[in-house]
Amino acid sequence: MRHRLALLTFAAAVGVSLGAQEPPLAVRITSPVDDGFVSGVFRLVAVIEPATMTKQVKEVVFFADGKKVCTLAREPFQCDWDAGDRVTEHTIRVTAEHAKGGRAAATVHTKGVKFSEAVDVDAVQFTAVVTDSDGRFVSGLKPTDFKVYDNGRLQKITSFESENISLELVVALDVSSSMRGALPSVKESAKRFLAGLRGGDNVTLLGFNDNVFTLAPRSRDQGARNRAIDLMRAWGGTALYDVVLNGLNVLSRYPGRRSMLLFSDGDDQSSHASLEAAIARAESSDATIYVIGQGRAIRTHELQQVLRRFSSISGGRHFFTEDVTRLDRFFEEILEDLSNQYLISYNYPDAERDGQFHEIRVEVAGGKHHVRAREGYRLAKD
Repeated sequence: MRHRLALLTFAAAVGVSLGAQEPPLAVRITSPVDDGFVSGVFRLVAVIEPATMTKQVKEVVFFADGKKVCTLAREPFQCDWDAGDRVTEHTIRVTAEHAKGGRAAATVHTKGVKFSEAVDVDAVQFTAVVTDSDGRFVSGLKPTDFKVYDNGRLQKITSFESENISLELVVALDVSSSMRGALPSVKESAKRFLAGLRGGDNVTLLGFNDNVFTLAPRSRDQGARNRAIDLMRAWGGTALYDVVLNGLNVLSRYPGRRSMLLFSDGDDQSSHASLEAAIARAESSDATIYVIGQGRAIRTHELQQVLRRFSSISGGRHFFTEDVTRLDRFFEEILEDLSNQYLISYNYPDAERDGQFHEIRVEVAGGKHHVRAREGYRLAKD
């Protein structure tokens, strides 16, 4: 008894509570809520309870309808998920793993409605970059300087912007195991590239290996993007086609200029989607795709053809190198490209969507200047 009293006295003196146990780890989804409605790009949010255990969490993983959405290693535990156009039922699940072992989970169920009004898009939108015979960007052009042809037929420009155009950008970085050696240089170059964007530009940062996951959700916070990049680790295969689909779907929810920067060093090994599906999505999107290829993409002609296809159909550019010291220059060229884009729209020339590929041709100043724009577009049949 005296021994027990002595231990209690000592514990009180040093601030230790004998027999006290750490509270159990718990996780709670705060967005969406049970029986709520979701559609479009929606932010999934979870919190750890009690909050004092947040730093003891190894990782938090979100799932939507049984498919992994993202894996997060530190707070805020949130990421964007594309719920689709229609308001349907969904099951959102989150798991939290304690650094010392053990796991907590939570689930919410959202509601659906009998119908959801679809948005009727009635205009073709594309970006154009104009250069002179010496390759220098041409600025200050007016709508009357452009002639736009859809399948050879001259179209009336209905919208034209050339300055202070909002930018929605998805940056997709390959973090497969074969990137391990180049990853430190890629991280630093990517951070310098993102720092060169305008303060009003929105960026979604995706990582992909066996899966596609959100490194940093859509924001203008450069600090948050840098922290996310610092956490990147290389492992797994390459889900190239999946990340193209995912990134273009994210961009489709926001207005203005839409661009995607795709950085990959190898062929697709892990995608659920096919190459044909990824190409078809690029044909139906107005986003400009920029590609930087490394590793196997340099040495294999077939892989270069795939990556070139994504960039050419969208009016973007492609770069290939095994020298990571050249990445900064490539990123600088992409920044220059993004800052010299014209945003142009015209009404669909056909009353009905015919499912055929429509070729877009753009002339400036009677063909005096070179114009780079998307090759065309394809709309699904009604």
